Amino acid sequence: MTGICFRDQVWLHSFPLDRNLVFDYFAISPFYDSTCNNELLRLSSIHPLDHSHLSKMCGIEYALNEVVEPHLFVFRKQKRDAPDKVTPMLTYYVLDGSIYQSPQLSTVFAARIARALHHISNAFHDLPSNLHNLTHNQTALHESTNKDATIDFKELKRLDLILASLQRKLPPAPPPPPFPEGYTPPTTEADKDTEKHQGAGSQLPTLDPIIDQGPSKRMKLQ
Repeated sequence: MTGICFRDQVWLHSFPLDRNLVFDYFAISPFYDSTCNNELLRLSSIHPLDHSHLSKMCGIEYALNEVVEPHLFVFRKQKRDAPDKVTPMLTYYVLDGSIYQSPQLSTVFAARIARALHHISNAFHDLPSNLHNLTHNQTALHESTNKDATIDFKELKRLDLILASLQRKLPPAPPPPPFPEGYTPPTTEADKDTEKHQGAGSQLPTLDPIIDQGPSKRMKLQ
């Protein structure tokens, strides 16, 4: 009976909905079991929710578990086997004058699992089309990127001319500052090779004592 709802608008307009009268309102709903111990107390002119009398009886009974007047009242249907031993059976709640049967926890889990499986099945069913759309979008993006990446040589030449003109307008770079006194800059292998070549080129060739010393150095014949 979790799919039905009971509401008596005439009763709600005639009586206030509080913890003293809410059981009378619940008793006229189709959820009420007239063979319960609460009904025996009503016939005996005892309040049907009197725990001191219900705890001494065995069988089906209703207990008021939670109250948020005047909006929410929670009833629990239970089976009493001893004064301190009860077995919960069903739960009902009165929400703003409408009475509902609360679903069992197993039913809630089954409904949630069925809903999750439904969405998972739909996701796998739509997966091929989604992959096709994703591939198509990536191909279109790649083509558009290639079109945008085309080199315009005229624009590149114009940019080179602009940079060259700007470079001519700039003043020459200042000379580097001199090294401090006593500082010897580090030399690399390439610098050493250059110094060797320069030293070899700066050395004077060996002069021949007879041919290359000129006329003043030659011996005079007697």
